[in-house]
Amino acid sequence: MLKLRFNKKVLGVQRKVVVEEFKETCLNQPYGDAWHHISDLAYKAHPYRWPTIGLEPSHIEQATLDDVKQFYYAYYRPNNAILVIAGNVKSEEAVRLAEKWFGSIPAGQIPERHIPAEPPQTEQRRRVLHADVPSDALYLAFHMAERMSPQFYASDLITDALGNGPSARLFRRLLKEQKFFAHIDCYLSATHDPGLLIIEGKPSEGVSLEQAEALIWQELEQLRTTPLPEVELQKLKNKVESSLVFSELSALNKAINLATFELLGDAHLINEEVRFYQNVTTEDMHQVATQLFRPENCSVLHYVAPRPALN
Repeated sequence: MLKLRFNKKVLGVQRKVVVEEFKETCLNQPYGDAWHHISDLAYKAHPYRWPTIGLEPSHIEQATLDDVKQFYYAYYRPNNAILVIAGNVKSEEAVRLAEKWFGSIPAGQIPERHIPAEPPQTEQRRRVLHADVPSDALYLAFHMAERMSPQFYASDLITDALGNGPSARLFRRLLKEQKFFAHIDCYLSATHDPGLLIIEGKPSEGVSLEQAEALIWQELEQLRTTPLPEVELQKLKNKVESSLVFSELSALNKAINLATFELLGDAHLINEEVRFYQNVTTEDMHQVATQLFRPENCSVLHYVAPRPALN
């Protein structure tokens, strides 16, 4: 944080490492570029449309030494950092060491962030990719509330109702019972600004992407029209509370959570997380589902696998 060693040789090595990472995770891995396409479909104004690793390898290859230096000295400053120390430590000693190693590093002029808000999506966006993937796959991305909104907790519980575990609706009904899917899941991005709720699935052999997508929409329509039963919601809350409590048994997880909440504005919110989930009502879930699962709020991505040649 005081001074990073910069030279062309080191930059060249790191560029090659990151380009290889890009190729391995985004280009050579089946469905590895899914998030690139989802971001491009869902975001038109907010910087979330840019994947952290870049849109293409050339963005990494063209990075100059001046680009890296400028970014480093703009953001890697003590007054732009959060330090969390967790574990078997004495607070007085931790503070003394933090002051010893970081106290003399000068503060920086942190650039003001002017992040454009993403306007509401007013029509469904679709993309079909004919790709060298093992099987067809589909992704549905819905715009949702930001991390600190009360609606975030209802949205998170909705993902659990749809995709978390063998009793979840999409898994139980479409994969286990009716066997329309070989894989199906539901999760959210949990980003600071308004993010995305994602449903992804791989249809079973003989099930078309169009049929698979229609089946998912049928399940979503049930959440829109019929409030979640109280007993089902309570089961979801119990699972969330159990997960949160057990996550705090790890010093590393506790440190990460503290840093995250401090970044969100208040580290003490780590103690309120369970209460936020417990306060969600079936009416909250119904209202959020009604707002979320609209065709015009959705971006759809289809991967079409190669078809066997006909003799």
